[in-house]
Amino acid sequence: MKIKLPALLFASLILIGLNASSQAKLTTKESIEKLQKDVPDLMQKADIPGMSVALIRNGKLVWTGSFGVTNADTHKPVNQQTVFEAASLSKCVFAYGVLKLVDEGKLDLDVPLTKYLGNNYGVPDERINLITARHVLTHSSGFPNWRENDHSKILQIHFNPGEKWSYSGEGIVYLSKVVEKITGMSLEDFMQQTVLKPLDMSSSSYSWLARFDSLKAYRHDDLGNLTGRSEKINGGLDAINEDGNAAASLTTNAADYAKFIIAVLNGNGLKKSTRDKMLTPGIRVTKKHPELAWGLGVGLETMPDGTWFWHWGDNGDAKAFYMASVSGKDAVVYFADGSNGLSIAREILADAVGGYHPSLDNLGYERFNSSSRQLLKSIIADGAAKSLDTYRNKREKDTTQRIGEQDMNGVGYSLIRLKKLDDALAVFKQNTDDFPASWNVWDSYAEALMDKGDKDSAIKYYQKSLELNPQNDNGKKMLAELKGEKK
Repeated sequence: MKIKLPALLFASLILIGLNASSQAKLTTKESIEKLQKDVPDLMQKADIPGMSVALIRNGKLVWTGSFGVTNADTHKPVNQQTVFEAASLSKCVFAYGVLKLVDEGKLDLDVPLTKYLGNNYGVPDERINLITARHVLTHSSGFPNWRENDHSKILQIHFNPGEKWSYSGEGIVYLSKVVEKITGMSLEDFMQQTVLKPLDMSSSSYSWLARFDSLKAYRHDDLGNLTGRSEKINGGLDAINEDGNAAASLTTNAADYAKFIIAVLNGNGLKKSTRDKMLTPGIRVTKKHPELAWGLGVGLETMPDGTWFWHWGDNGDAKAFYMASVSGKDAVVYFADGSNGLSIAREILADAVGGYHPSLDNLGYERFNSSSRQLLKSIIADGAAKSLDTYRNKREKDTTQRIGEQDMNGVGYSLIRLKKLDDALAVFKQNTDDFPASWNVWDSYAEALMDKGDKDSAIKYYQKSLELNPQNDNGKKMLAELKGEKK
């Protein structure tokens, strides 16, 4: 279904647009100079080892940049041939391929997918027979993002198809199985033949290629430490099998991915009516940001300066993002080999395309210069006692410096990963002081005490957590184990 944005919204968006004048678009030369200067600085502040960035102006690729290293241990530099994890940016390119099937008359956006597949996809819920390609591409299928625990679990449908927006990688995988049935090809073969080769995306693949051994960037955590990479291995969450995953397994780089964005901006490869449907709001994403909607496979911002299409990618310790102006035909896309890759998105967009982008507010990723990251950096340098004392004094003077429960917990777990257990304990204790009614902070504090070897205190605070939340299954499990060890 199409949605209409109320008149009041447009008035408010005009005000937002005026307030965002400080983020006006720079000239192409200015943008390139800013990106070349700012990206390395942002990477250093955000602990991002390597990035690949591309700038599009007026529907043409005008600049690409390669920054940093592919591996923090080997210090191998990123270059124009380096490839990265596209993560969920995989979905957009797949959607483009699906729409080419629509143009060919091989797939109807509004015909239930079970009619093409010939079975119920192992889903006993009768609502599986209502889910269409349009539902999947607008993330309104009713599926969860991913099924619980592992792929052997029965896939659940949580609401009637088309009822609301709820992001779902499982929906995209389901549609890819339908595409394989319709075409008689594997996902990789279909995407190569239908999209990647026609767009000359020669560095891109949904499955593992031998050349990726030497070309693919590794993942890094929030402090820039090496954590591995996705590749063709025997099993495990990081495995890329021969068929690939339409929702998450595309390997590419900024220059190659820009070719897809340029095709959409210039209306290449799809009928005009189909491309227009792709970029037309189909379902509202959130009441808080009514200017945000989803088209066919892409996020949409309906703003005073026109419509923007966008997507983010998050494979944990690998991140990606793009934003593209439909009317201006300007865009930026980047890939980062670090967990904090989305923490600098605002700065990248300000340099590259300007404007106010509520999609970033809705995503809510921690900023590279957030209070919690500053505290973590301070603790690493000076220890928890001094840093927490400074933090408490600072927040008394400026309440905006106060760190939320979840972010403070994140600081604690980062310190555990660094084997700074005493510092982590101090952070978790601070969180219990700040949020004593939260069962989760007591659970985390108990976990750190257990790691420290203080079983009696760990038992005490797991019990505290369970008093606040009797449904805390992790607390029940750990408490049983600790009591068993005491005997």
